[in-house]
Amino acid sequence: MPIETVHTDKAPAAIGPYSQGIVANGLLFTAGQIAIDPVTGQVVSGGVAAQTERALANVGAIIESVGAKWSDVVTTTVFLQDMNDFPVVNEVYARVMGTARPARSTVQVAGLPRGVLVEIDAVVALP
Repeated sequence: MPIETVHTDKAPAAIGPYSQGIVANGLLFTAGQIAIDPVTGQVVSGGVAAQTERALANVGAIIESVGAKWSDVVTTTVFLQDMNDFPVVNEVYARVMGTARPARSTVQVAGLPRGVLVEIDAVVALP
C-alpha cells in the first residue's frame, strides 16, 4: 500500500517530525491543526471561537489540497483545553461543516501545543 505525504502552503507547515497529512488506502489522515496562521506562523488572537475558526480553516486547506471537501470527512477529533468551551466550539464547527455530519470525538486535554485552546484532526474518504 503506497503512502503519500500531503503538504499545502495554505495550512501551517509541520513544526516537528510529522506531515500535515498522509494519504493511505483511499483515506486522508490529517495531523492535528491548531490556530496558527499559515502566513505569519503565529497563533491567532481572539479566544476559542477565533482559534476554532483558524484550526478548521487549516484542516479545510489540507482537505482541499487532495480534492476533497467537508462532506467527505468520515470523522474528526476535537481536543479542548477546557470542556466549558464546547458550546462555542460546537457553534463554529457546525457553521463550518454546513450539512456535513462526520462522526466526532471531543476530549478535554491537560495542554495543547503553543498554549492554544483547541486542536482538530480529521479522517477523510478520498473522492
